[in-house]
Amino acid sequence: MSSVQLPIPAKLAPLFTAENKRYRCSHGGRGSAKTRTFALMTAVKAYQAMMNGESGVILCAREFMNSLEESSMEEIKQAIRSVPWLAANFDIGEKYIRTIDRSVSYVFAGLRHNLDSIKSKARILLCWVDEAETVSEVAWQKLDPTVREAGSEIWVTWNPEIDGSPTDKRFRKSQDDSIIIVEMNYTDNPWFPEVLEIVRAKDQKNLDPATYAWVWEGAYLENSEKQVLAGKYAIEEFDDELWKQADRLFFGADFGFAQDPNTLIRMFMINDRLYIEYEAYGVGVELDEIAEFYDSIPEVRRWPIKGDAARPETISYLGRQGFTIDAAAKWQGCVEDGITYLRGFEKIIIHPRCKHTAEEARLYSYKTDRITGEVLPIIADAHNHCWDAIRYGLDGYITSEGGIGTWTALGRQR
Repeated sequence: MSSVQLPIPAKLAPLFTAENKRYRCSHGGRGSAKTRTFALMTAVKAYQAMMNGESGVILCAREFMNSLEESSMEEIKQAIRSVPWLAANFDIGEKYIRTIDRSVSYVFAGLRHNLDSIKSKARILLCWVDEAETVSEVAWQKLDPTVREAGSEIWVTWNPEIDGSPTDKRFRKSQDDSIIIVEMNYTDNPWFPEVLEIVRAKDQKNLDPATYAWVWEGAYLENSEKQVLAGKYAIEEFDDELWKQADRLFFGADFGFAQDPNTLIRMFMINDRLYIEYEAYGVGVELDEIAEFYDSIPEVRRWPIKGDAARPETISYLGRQGFTIDAAAKWQGCVEDGITYLRGFEKIIIHPRCKHTAEEARLYSYKTDRITGEVLPIIADAHNHCWDAIRYGLDGYITSEGGIGTWTALGRQR
């Protein structure tokens, strides 16, 4: 990059001056200035493209983005306006950002639902993926080759959650020479604001050490208040014949939509413990492939299955294929009631072969306030396909708040 005077942390300068790097990445905790810096540098990249006579788009992506308000647009606008000579070269509107000659424009998209449309965008000169800790491997596999112009780059910023997440594996764990990566925390930000220092000091006093380390020091998120199943599950092997000591087997199914997976979970209860022992998990499973997909789990045709009521046509089809399957009941608040029920177990034991269920147990989380970091009483609609199947499978045991179900009838209510 050309030599220019820019307000960026010294620790990040080598990341943007290194040559021949396809991927420029930074991970770490809150208050590190990495997001603001990357926002500013996307504008520098757009400016350079304009000056070189290039045209195309700067794609700014996140895993989830339902509106521009959830995008990085405002962050980029503020960053551009903070540098007068840069601002003079941009046309900034309420719902757009582009260079003054309109040769380079910004596009904002959510990877979960817009990957196919992204492929049809104009020449992608640069793609910046922010909040990348939740980006799936499927999304990375589709996005990477989409950014294919000569000299194009992919920039990635994230606050690590799980050791071994798809983003971590691709960029933090890789030794590829095409990647340059820098860890950034609040201590690396020379302009760390006093208002955030007040918040940080408060968090250091009030949060448990693991959560504080995740929020402010870039540590991986372990059991914390954010995790829906914190402290309630364990990954342990158990005998394949143990289920025979239980009263029955439970099977629950969640049906995939487009990029979402199909899941089928087999489980049982013994002594106030829930055992998750088999899973079927597949993306892109066609309707006429589901029967074979389900048959990968032992005993599936001998026991009833409860599935997502939103897909009655799929339930009907599977019934004609010889499965005993019905729709699980749904009501307002059924997800929350299901979580309450699951947390009522002494322990949920997940067999190590149920890798996706175990991964979701770590990632299934409550939303947090983006400004304060407070955990909100809202369950994020992500990393829940196996756990939705588990909830469906326990239909009749999980009841609406105040209802009397099998759990009560068995005298096991807490």
